[in-house]
Amino acid sequence: MAYPGYPPQFTPTIRPKEPYGPADEEADAAALRKAMKGFGTDEKAIIAILANRSNQQRQLIARKFISLYGKNLVDDLKSELGGKLEDVVVACMTPLDQYFAKELNHAISGLGTNEETLIEVLCSLNNAWIHAIKNAYQQLYGKALESDIKGDTSGCFGRLLISLCQGMRDENPVVDPGLVAADVTALFQAGQNTIGTDESTFNAILASRSLPHLREVFKQYHQTHGVPFEKVIKDEFTGSIETGLLAIVKCMTDCSNYFAERLHDSMSGAGTEDRDLIRVIVSRSECDLGDIKVAFQQKYGKSLESFIEGDCSGDYKRILIAMVSA
Repeated sequence: MAYPGYPPQFTPTIRPKEPYGPADEEADAAALRKAMKGFGTDEKAIIAILANRSNQQRQLIARKFISLYGKNLVDDLKSELGGKLEDVVVACMTPLDQYFAKELNHAISGLGTNEETLIEVLCSLNNAWIHAIKNAYQQLYGKALESDIKGDTSGCFGRLLISLCQGMRDENPVVDPGLVAADVTALFQAGQNTIGTDESTFNAILASRSLPHLREVFKQYHQTHGVPFEKVIKDEFTGSIETGLLAIVKCMTDCSNYFAERLHDSMSGAGTEDRDLIRVIVSRSECDLGDIKVAFQQKYGKSLESFIEGDCSGDYKRILIAMVSA
């Protein structure tokens, strides 16, 4: 299942080890057991393996581990590791659909709501991923993701998330110029050309149209009405709905740039938003993290690695750098 928003030749930082067969699975399982056996833990050996295998290969290692040693690999890793290194390793060992489901549940559980996480996940993934995450959420928590979102959000923002949660975005690569023109007119009439804002029109178009269609809509809107579409969103909306609609515009226009911003935000200011930093690096490493690195360098004048070096420490820093540089 692919992500939307990346160029046709996208660049991951982690690729599956090739060739990789049962003997390789056994060797990796044995190496991980050795790294955790006896006094002390060889964190460098654990990082060297897990940061250089695909998520699917990590699942194969986990199955081989339990068949060889009768022990759960993730449980053993958690017992041997701690802190943020443990968080990264557990994220790496979790099937990606389950990982996203857990991140969404964390965003809507307890006091308050982490709107940024909801936006990042639901605005940046395609239909196949949305449905896989919904299925994983139901299996993990015994309830529908949509019902939890409804219970935790409201208003225009809640409606946008519910629309995205349906996983029904048009994925036809062919752009209809007539529909583009109609959408440009509808958005103008719903925003700039009226008192107030018809939020439902923005929701309907931005949550359902295809990536190439929306790119053309944003381009034509700017050419026709002289205003960049991002500015239209900023002028017409505030709060979480503004952030959500802007995320869609950014993901449809340049997904790598959007995630470069997410990484920069996670490491800027006082402290580090570690959960955000880990999620973006783990989830994008097999997709377009190489492209995100390029966008990060161009946007902020420093490499992603240098930011991580300055913001993190110890084995936590080492595993992130390994995943970014793999």
